[in-house]
Amino acid sequence: MELRQLTYFVAVCEELSFSRAAARCYISQSAISHQIARLERDLGVTLFERSTRAVVPTDATMRLLPLAKQMLSLESAIRATVRTSGHRIRLAANMSFATRSLSAIAGARAAHSDAEIEFVIKPFRQRITAVADGDCDLALIRGSVDEPGLAVEMLWIEDLVIATSAAHPLAPRDQVTLADLSPYPLLLPPEQEQVLLHNVIRAAFADLAAGPTFGPPIPPDHTATMELINRPDAWTVLYADSPTEGLVVLHLAEHRLRIPVSAVLRSDARRSPILTTLLAGLHRR
Repeated sequence: MELRQLTYFVAVCEELSFSRAAARCYISQSAISHQIARLERDLGVTLFERSTRAVVPTDATMRLLPLAKQMLSLESAIRATVRTSGHRIRLAANMSFATRSLSAIAGARAAHSDAEIEFVIKPFRQRITAVADGDCDLALIRGSVDEPGLAVEMLWIEDLVIATSAAHPLAPRDQVTLADLSPYPLLLPPEQEQVLLHNVIRAAFADLAAGPTFGPPIPPDHTATMELINRPDAWTVLYADSPTEGLVVLHLAEHRLRIPVSAVLRSDARRSPILTTLLAGLHRR
């Protein structure tokens, strides 16, 4: 039994989907299925009843889940306990924050020659847990969280962009309105994976007579670019730093879709000079 298998096991339990768990853990669906099968062989039990429609936990799964979470929490606590204090910072984020994070890390290292700063890729919920457990010093998220022991510091406001394929009927237009977009299918990841993005869209359309026309969710293993090419009548919303090669970016005439980006830190943590410099670099536009 390996800790990574327990990580994948917990992800499948929480997502009730191998594909969503794989996307959350940044591995392929076949890889996570293989690791869960190895865990089942090691334990001599069946953990999930699989069908084409559903993933159903077994009784053994429900007994193992709290222990698996406890093991992963202990791993984070061990890492936090033995870490070198003061000169080492761990920043948890996802790849969409890479450019800005690496620029801020370079600035912090230039200002503090003894700084050791790690950029750790983690899904949203694992970022929050890593900060709460002391495994990471801060996490970058879109939106906010309200949890005991954590402090949230807004860093910047991120613009969202509208994208279509070049074949979309509105693609030749210099500007569009949300009312123009309303009749066309909007493609987004499933709401359970992008709650904040769905909420921003609904709020933007709240004062209009017609809301957005939601198309089928973008599967975790698909890209927005390919979905729009396959559905030339559709549109999507992307974060400003997302790649748009092969797409047309439309400008909204009367509305700006915006979303806050925040740093999550432990509320009782002492901010070292390195962490202060890193946060200042993330604030800078």
